[in-house]
Amino acid sequence: MALTLGKKLITAMLLVLGTWISQSLSRTLLEESIVERHEQWMAQHGRNYIDDVDKKTRFKIFKDNVEYIDKVNNQGNRTYKLSVNEFADLTNEEFVAAHTGYKFSTLPSSSKRNFRYGNLTEIPMTMDWREKGAVTPIKTQGPNCGCCWAFSAVAAVEAIYQIKTGNLISLSEQQLVDCAVEGNRGCNGGAVDYAFTYIIQNQGLASEASYPYEAMDGTCDQAKISINAASISAFEDLPSNDELALLQAVASQPVSISLNTGYDFQFYSSGVFTGQCGTDLNHGVLVIGYGTSEYGTKYWLIKNSWGTNWGENGYMRIQRDSGAPEGLCGLAMQASYPVA
Repeated sequence: MALTLGKKLITAMLLVLGTWISQSLSRTLLEESIVERHEQWMAQHGRNYIDDVDKKTRFKIFKDNVEYIDKVNNQGNRTYKLSVNEFADLTNEEFVAAHTGYKFSTLPSSSKRNFRYGNLTEIPMTMDWREKGAVTPIKTQGPNCGCCWAFSAVAAVEAIYQIKTGNLISLSEQQLVDCAVEGNRGCNGGAVDYAFTYIIQNQGLASEASYPYEAMDGTCDQAKISINAASISAFEDLPSNDELALLQAVASQPVSISLNTGYDFQFYSSGVFTGQCGTDLNHGVLVIGYGTSEYGTKYWLIKNSWGTNWGENGYMRIQRDSGAPEGLCGLAMQASYPVA
């Protein structure tokens, strides 16, 4: 009897030991796999670190992000996918600080105009202003220059100028960073309405070719802004927290909006984004269309300023009519567009 109990105890101990060894080996293999992924990722994106301490810190962040991305993508109930993109070794706090830059506009109401599209009833089922030639290729604001506001404003002006004239011209974000200083702080943030105000007061904006982007604050170059490539006469704000108003406007022209970039935004790859985010507006983008996915999810189509390796070649589809008055991620809270 004692011998039998001894054998059972030994068997149980062996099973526990085997399980522990198996789990330990599995963790080791997983760690080695992520180390290899990190090395491959570094080579792909040309990432170099200051020293081994910096690399160890970045690897820990990378590992946490990869595990989260894999977890999200393995969930079958998501309408979107994430990817291990060029931002994978940044915490979300670091990413937001380096790649957004929207500041809430506090312009008085006297400087704004009424919403002109409020009576529009004939609204197409889908819209994509790229197909109408009103959208320039995806640009990138780069790291450490929080001037999304400039990219959003410029893209909106590029679009309305093309709609009115038939000519699509890439305009200068750097001019806004350097020269639109009232209400804005260059790479340290700003608001689209202040950018529109500057363009009106300056009677236009230079082309990208004549005043190229440098991804850093600079001194306003008076020689470069002497020849305007495009101009606007005014801008109008949309009613707040009203996605129908946004629909009416986007059916007529691309619209600058601001939203909150939740954690999943950083790694968004494809599909209709329906993830978690707040309403603390921190990023400016341009809505260039709308539609309904093959699975029946309504979406807005937005042009971002994080390069073509992010999202759907630089674009994002984000849920439309989410049920919240302010829209998903606060996208309907503060929107505006220029008037040519």
